[in-house]
This record gives sequence, C-alpha cells and structure tokens, in this order.
Amino acid sequence: MRIRRGFIGLLLAALGLTILIGIGLYLWTAQRAAAAVQPTDFSAIPARVLYRAPTISLTGLDEAGHALHDYRGQVVLVNLWATWCPPCQAEMPLLQQYYEKHEAEGFTVIAIEDGEPESDVRSFVQQYGLTFPVWLDPAHEATDHAFKAMNLPTSYVVDRAGQVRLTWLGAISQANLEKYVTPLIREK
Repeated sequence: MRIRRGFIGLLLAALGLTILIGIGLYLWTAQRAAAAVQPTDFSAIPARVLYRAPTISLTGLDEAGHALHDYRGQVVLVNLWATWCPPCQAEMPLLQQYYEKHEAEGFTVIAIEDGEPESDVRSFVQQYGLTFPVWLDPAHEATDHAFKAMNLPTSYVVDRAGQVRLTWLGAISQANLEKYVTPLIREK
C-alpha cells in the first residue's frame, strides 16, 4: 500500500511538472509570436499625395531670401519644426544623415522653423550639426498659410517637377525615409 501511494504521488508530481512545463512552453511561444507581429518602428509613415507645391519664400539662417520654387529639379523634403518640439529634436539627426547620404543625388532638406527667435534656431542648428538649409518663419507663413499644417513636425516631399508626393505628421525613421523617399530620389 505504501509503495502504491508513493508511486501515485510520484505520478501526480510528474503530471504536475509536465503541465507546468507545457504551460511555460505555451506562454513562451505565444510571447515570441506576439513580439514577431508587433511593429518595432513607431515612427510616422508617409501618406502618398499629389498636388502642386505651395509658393513660399522665407529668409534662411544665411540671411538670404529663398523660395521653394528655386529648388525645382531637386527632390526636397520640407520639414516644418520648432526648437522646443521633442519629436522634431528626435528626427533632426536622422534627417541630417539622410541628407548627407542623398545630397549628391539631387536631394535636399529644407527645415522651416516655426517662429522661434533666430538666436535659438542658430543654437539648435549648431548643437545638432545641421548642414541643410534652415529657413526662419516668424509669421508662421509655412504652417498657417502655405502648407496649412496643424502640428509639428510635419513634412512634405516635393518631387523634381514641383509636386508634393508624400506627407507625414510626426517624426520619421531612417527605415521609412529609405522605404518611401529614396524611390522618389531615384526617379528621373
């Protein structure tokens, strides 16, 4: 009788251990499967659009006047941003890297700062090592009138013919720049 109880106890322990291992494996597999389908890039994905780029002329940090139409023949990423905006701050190094990589292909970034004092913008540009054109927009011409943007950052990609082809709200990743903007740069 004692042997039988010991044997039954051993069987129940083995059964319990088997159930625990099975549950653990099930949870581990489910967790890995869930991680595999969840996106790891939470940056903005551009919307495809097609309309004529607005007319806008502003003064750059170089103290010269600039117009968007002067860049016809290039692919231009117009980035509306502000020095105080955390997503703007987050995407600036990525925009700089992307600009450096594709500048020789007829690509440029025009960063239009939305109303901050010139000294703050200069400090920001120096801190982030930005080399692409930065325009000042003290009267909010780009956000309020030309592009009618509601939030920052908001970006637009203008093709070589002067058509806005992509737009997005929020910071974008390097992967999404390559996926969506690079094909427009390579169009001839």
